[in-house]
Amino acid sequence: MTRTAVVICPGRGTYNKPELGYLHRHHADRMRMFQSFDVIRAENGQQPVIALDSADRYAVSTYSRGDVASPLIYAASLADAQALADDIEMVAVTGNSMGWYIALAAAGAVSPEEGFRVVNTMGSLMQDHLIGGQLVYPFTDESWADNPLRKAELLSEVERINQIEGHVLALSIDLGGMLVLAGNAEGLAAFEASQPKVQDRFPLRLANHAAFHTALQAPVAAEGRAQLPVEMFHQPDRPLIDGRGKIWWPGAVETRALWEYTLGHQVTEAYDFTCAIQTAAREFAPDLFIVTGPGATLSGAVAQSLVLANWRGMSDKTAFQAQQQAHPFLIAMGRADQRALATG
Repeated sequence: MTRTAVVICPGRGTYNKPELGYLHRHHADRMRMFQSFDVIRAENGQQPVIALDSADRYAVSTYSRGDVASPLIYAASLADAQALADDIEMVAVTGNSMGWYIALAAAGAVSPEEGFRVVNTMGSLMQDHLIGGQLVYPFTDESWADNPLRKAELLSEVERINQIEGHVLALSIDLGGMLVLAGNAEGLAAFEASQPKVQDRFPLRLANHAAFHTALQAPVAAEGRAQLPVEMFHQPDRPLIDGRGKIWWPGAVETRALWEYTLGHQVTEAYDFTCAIQTAAREFAPDLFIVTGPGATLSGAVAQSLVLANWRGMSDKTAFQAQQQAHPFLIAMGRADQRALATG
């Protein structure tokens, strides 16, 4: 019996110390594809992803860089999407932030090599410019119950700070029960000073992250368009759900519009991952939501997004856990205890 699945590709920050060796552990049979990626790396004088993945030691200063993390995550995530069990039908693909580039390849809108060139180029440009930064702050408590008033209060505070001279702050990613904010140093510091510490770790600065999905990234977007031609983009084989919740249907995609969104709006405007997941749930009603590796942190934001939509009557974390335990429907391929549910 066929199981339908929406495949969800992760963004930056998901290749950490536990993920070192992910390509070799799970995808030794895909080394030829990884070698084709390393040809592109060699063109730019960059260290091969195969060598980075097989290193003896993990160093945050190296692996958190955009020009290192991005290609490693792309290779691992795309390989996972290709490794699904034969009885799983991929009915749609989406991703979080950088995961949009991976989703393009997983859906066939770009070839694996073209997708790698996109993510390697954009990851390198982001690292070279490193404009601004990001932090994470929740608007729900640990029960995940929706709190629209608190969310509105936080977004109002973001707008207030952004109006102060010399301060830049904006919503970067709507991420389940969390807000990812981005801006310059002054804007981020002002927000941190204005909010209480919650859940022992928030507000949380993200190391080596630029002000993704804000107007500050306009120079990066412009360089990306200059380096990555529209001819790289094709009709997808599967529906794609972007960071606005818009569905790009196979056979109906204007490829220039897809290129313009990917290297324009997607770079400089807020990314609504919550809306993307809720669209996936409502429009495709899949049996499974499969989060490709490496790492598994994105599965929390997927679960929160479904709870916020009251998907299948789930209104909080307890309700999600009950359904997940009875019939696992959210699978993180980066988790050893769940991977076999997707790969067979």
